[in-house]
Amino acid sequence: MAEDTAQERTEEATPRRREKAREEGQVARSRELNTMLVTLAALGAAALFGGHVVRDLAGIGERMLALPRSVVFDPAAMPRLFMESLVEAVWALVPFLAVVTVAGIVASVAVGGLSFSWKAVAVKWEKLDPVKGLKRVFGARGLMELVKALAKFVLIGALGVAFLVLYRDQLFGLGAQPVEEAMARALSLLLWAMVVMSGALVIVALVDVPFQLWQHGRQLRMTRQEVKDENKETEGSPEVRGQIRRLQREMAERRMMAAVPEADVVITNPEHYAVALRYDQATMRAPVVVAKGADLVAQRIREVARAHDVVLVSAPPLARALYHSTELEQEIPAGLYVAVAQVLAYVFQLKGRTGQAARARRDFDDLPIPDDLRRDD
Repeated sequence: MAEDTAQERTEEATPRRREKAREEGQVARSRELNTMLVTLAALGAAALFGGHVVRDLAGIGERMLALPRSVVFDPAAMPRLFMESLVEAVWALVPFLAVVTVAGIVASVAVGGLSFSWKAVAVKWEKLDPVKGLKRVFGARGLMELVKALAKFVLIGALGVAFLVLYRDQLFGLGAQPVEEAMARALSLLLWAMVVMSGALVIVALVDVPFQLWQHGRQLRMTRQEVKDENKETEGSPEVRGQIRRLQREMAERRMMAAVPEADVVITNPEHYAVALRYDQATMRAPVVVAKGADLVAQRIREVARAHDVVLVSAPPLARALYHSTELEQEIPAGLYVAVAQVLAYVFQLKGRTGQAARARRDFDDLPIPDDLRRDD
């Protein structure tokens, strides 16, 4: 039971999983949105360029029907005239085809974005498996496609019937009008009928787009084990990451210990904490922390300081405040300026008087430490 639960796809897809799916051509697509945009674009192009296209095609037809007898029976002239008429007809249709093509491209990338993958067009023999094909047909996706098809049929049929009922008088009156006027009116009614019925496609697309996004996200979901395996692939195993962190800590500690001999003072707890400070009045605005540590690291800092004749000052409240409120290579907080200034003044005086600063011993237990920086641990 626990194993089955662990294999359930309950985790959202990781960025890497989504990237791999896109590389394989698995992106969200909505055929209903494509159909709707292309249909509306075709209707718009027909309204804008339909008159010009009809006139150009009619002119081509008139010229071809008015050819003299000598040209009609000329074997060399007819192919040439046919190709000229074909090229002219294509040029007449270019604006309409351009609008529809652009609409098709925009519709294709509107949901899942632009994506092309050779893997998506490669032959996959498992798709020829009849059992898997039946599962796709009778699965949730197949059921949704059936529902969409029925919805489109019902909506388009209902709108078509409503349009016929609403304009029945005008449709029946076409027979009493002159031919040219009746044809123009019939084309106008046909165009408006297409616009009305295409509203059904808009409704279906508004339902289908969220469903396709949800379905795509559901297909990309991962099991917990897949997420763990991916983390191991991208970041390495926990053991390797732990080893890397350990090496990084050791390198950082070595760099820190190398900076202790350049410090002016090491402020201690005296046993649990040690913070090394460096201050150059000519180049620094405030003292900078060059090393800090607790327990064993603090012990090593003290040993290095003694070996290089760096002053060790016991100031437990100040040591704790510095340790918890500072980072390496950063200035000390402004609230500790006064306390640190008293310690540094003592250290500089001691160095100038004896030249043996590391032998100094003085406790600073009453330094002014702000309450928000004071630590009792």
